Amino acid sequence: MFTLQFLGAAQTVTGSRFLLHIDGKRLLIDCGLFQGGRALKERNWEPFPTPPADLDGVILTHAHIDHSGYLPRLIKEGFGGPVYCTPATADLLSLLLPDSGYLQERDAAFANKKKYSRHHPALPLYTEAEAREVLKHLKTVPYHQMSRLSDNLSFEYLHAGHILGSAMIRLSYKGKGAETLLCSTGDLGRSRQPVIKDPETIDRADYLLLESTYGDRVHEKHDILSYFQTLIQQVVQSGGSLIIPAFAVGRSQNVLYYLRQLEEAGRIPVLPIFLDSPMAVRAVSVYCDHLDEHDFEMKSLTAEACVLETGSVRMVKTTEESKALNQFKEPCVIISASGNLAGGRILHHLKSRLSDSRNTVLFVGYQPQGSLGRLLSEGKKEVKIHGKRIAVKARIESLHGLSAHADSEEILEWMSRLKHPPSRIFLIHGEPEAQESLKGKLEKVISSKIEIPEYLEEVELS
Repeated sequence: MFTLQFLGAAQTVTGSRFLLHIDGKRLLIDCGLFQGGRALKERNWEPFPTPPADLDGVILTHAHIDHSGYLPRLIKEGFGGPVYCTPATADLLSLLLPDSGYLQERDAAFANKKKYSRHHPALPLYTEAEAREVLKHLKTVPYHQMSRLSDNLSFEYLHAGHILGSAMIRLSYKGKGAETLLCSTGDLGRSRQPVIKDPETIDRADYLLLESTYGDRVHEKHDILSYFQTLIQQVVQSGGSLIIPAFAVGRSQNVLYYLRQLEEAGRIPVLPIFLDSPMAVRAVSVYCDHLDEHDFEMKSLTAEACVLETGSVRMVKTTEESKALNQFKEPCVIISASGNLAGGRILHHLKSRLSDSRNTVLFVGYQPQGSLGRLLSEGKKEVKIHGKRIAVKARIESLHGLSAHADSEEILEWMSRLKHPPSRIFLIHGEPEAQESLKGKLEKVISSKIEIPEYLEEVELS
């Protein structure tokens, strides 16, 4: 039996989970949380489609919660096997998963206190302690090293260029005298971006799981440094603040990188930059520790010290320090998680600052359909946060050029380097319009059968 079932990231950009039955093994590629609107979040509470105890292993592409955040629940429900990941991903998971559990406990407690949850009492999907149990199951696999799963089945990791530790998976099955390759891009990164190495080329794949988040668009060609410079100047002139919702792992570090460049060049005044996320603060250290994953641009600025640890950055760790920021009235930059406003400290900053026209909110990442971030970026004049209606008077900006996801042109460029077209390509991690657009573009340049799987759909592979 060789089947593939799409348990998530099917016509949506969240909840990445792909169940593979092959060579008598049941393997899960990624194990993410569903994020975004209520209907998606409720999938996290549904029984897992296959008994977790029957799974032989999980192979992670990277540490982002929409790819790893269901692991505590999976283990709680009976999974006891290994969780494969790169060394940097393991380090990030040791920060990200306990933080996720803590945030869920805290958000549930806050919902009970304010009585805005539909469920009484509101419960966390899992706790911080349950999240820490995942770390006992991690088995690290370096890039370019074959890891054997059975006599006929093995896999290796290749650089994906998305965040630190992110990887593409190339899984090899050798049966009946032939080799079959199934590859997953995970979240495919972008070439010529700073901080980490570019995505590698996959020479051949029989079956390909291809990310399609930005399959219907091309990233704006911003001069990113000038863009940030202009926003900082506007904040200084207005006497307000620049609030940047950013994922604690990946996007926050990229923003710090650009701000450091502007400071060193004297293009912006040295403002207080508050990194308000305990996980993001710790992730900075992880980024600085894994020098082997840095690209040329990053290494050129880290000869003496880590470029991400600048004197103007104030690392906000405690809840009390975070609350005190709401009383800070001088021009400043606040970088806080989560990047898609699914929870965390950023919601408190928005609740405090959205109604002030002197402030600017800058989105630097994708906002899923139905999410608070999508509502704001689409111009909603009033939103609800923690059950309270907030008038939106702050300027809302979006910088898609900072995305860590390849756009449609970059996906096509990456695909053009395949020496042999896959038999079948499955478009994952994208919304329907983006997937249909990418499918049309791919069909013009490649002979592969291109499919857009539905949630829980199962396909048989030969």
